[in-house]
Amino acid sequence: QVQLVESGGGLVQAGGSLSLSCAASGRTFSSYAMGWFRQAPGKEREFVAGIRWIGGSTYYADSVKGRFTISRDNAKNTVYLQMNSLKPEDTAVYYCAADTNRSGFDYWGQGTQVTVSS
Repeated sequence: QVQLVESGGGLVQAGGSLSLSCAASGRTFSSYAMGWFRQAPGKEREFVAGIRWIGGSTYYADSVKGRFTISRDNAKNTVYLQMNSLKPEDTAVYYCAADTNRSGFDYWGQGTQVTVSS
């Protein structure tokens, strides 16, 4: 069983920055691929960023490429999402997710609200 707890959401003006954290339980965190997703009101959940378990390579949705950075600290069982140059369209609930068995994201956090005002 894996538990994921996000933190760091809040209200920020357009052009500002926020950093999200996701603390994970589990002794084999370093073997999980991790990701961030978001869901805006009235829209489906969408992929934002991911980081692989080996090598730490990262990948991003086109809408956030160059503005967001995902990283992980395996010693702290934590994955981060640094969000810069935020836009009102980035407003959403952001979810952390873990892929523990290489077959898709199978554990999810409860989400944290990010609101970007114009």
